[in-house]
Amino acid sequence: MVQIHSALADAGAGPCQAVARLPEPRLRPFVSGYSGFRAAAGPSRRRLFPLAQTTVIIDFAGPVPLVTGPRATPTVYEEGWRHGVAFGLTPAGVFALLGMPMSELTGVTGRLEDLLGRRAGPLVDELGEAPDPAARFAVLDRRLGAWLERDRTPDALVTRAWWRLQEPAGRLTIEALAGELGASRRYLELGFRRQIGLPPKTVARIARFQRAMYALTRPSATLATAVASGGFADQPHFTREVRAMSGVTPTELFAFLQDVEQRAP
Repeated sequence: MVQIHSALADAGAGPCQAVARLPEPRLRPFVSGYSGFRAAAGPSRRRLFPLAQTTVIIDFAGPVPLVTGPRATPTVYEEGWRHGVAFGLTPAGVFALLGMPMSELTGVTGRLEDLLGRRAGPLVDELGEAPDPAARFAVLDRRLGAWLERDRTPDALVTRAWWRLQEPAGRLTIEALAGELGASRRYLELGFRRQIGLPPKTVARIARFQRAMYALTRPSATLATAVASGGFADQPHFTREVRAMSGVTPTELFAFLQDVEQRAP
């Protein structure tokens, strides 16, 4: 599951290298993915995009390690990061690693050590000593594999619904999703409020926007392919959603995302 957390907020700040990898299979219900990043310039402002997951950002050359919770609107973070690693946590991952529902982190940007406690320092040190992204991802596989308490389980039906909304399922309505899972729409809405912190319709919008953004990072990307990949009704619908969820026009978003150089680990 590819999720784009942020991009440089200012034109001309220079390209950013990124390398992404999925965690080992046993971690994938809890960890959505890993990313290593390196910006060409010094710390620059970052535009944070809507996300329906929690992200941990460890910058080896800048601010303290951060945790950003799910959010439905874009924001600009003034003190950006330059060189490090990030990983995403699903709702089940937040519960298993931190012992809380993800809803407690909705709209929050906090310090990693405040949430992970004594485990934060050794993790940051070991990641900083690793020679390359592949080695850092191996550290995360090992550390997170040891720390995730799998007996901490959130509402299974809400978790299934969250995963279902991440799939490219066209224009799946919340009523149809509830019927598919054998639940009422009201049950899903209350469950998402308790566990995710965002209503299911918003989670669906974010997932559609994230699919479109990922399409815009591909070498042969066009705005038309992003419209199709996201499952938008038409170009005006896509334009409205991009403005609402990124704070910029589709053309501007395309330019920012094309500044990210994707490479293999």
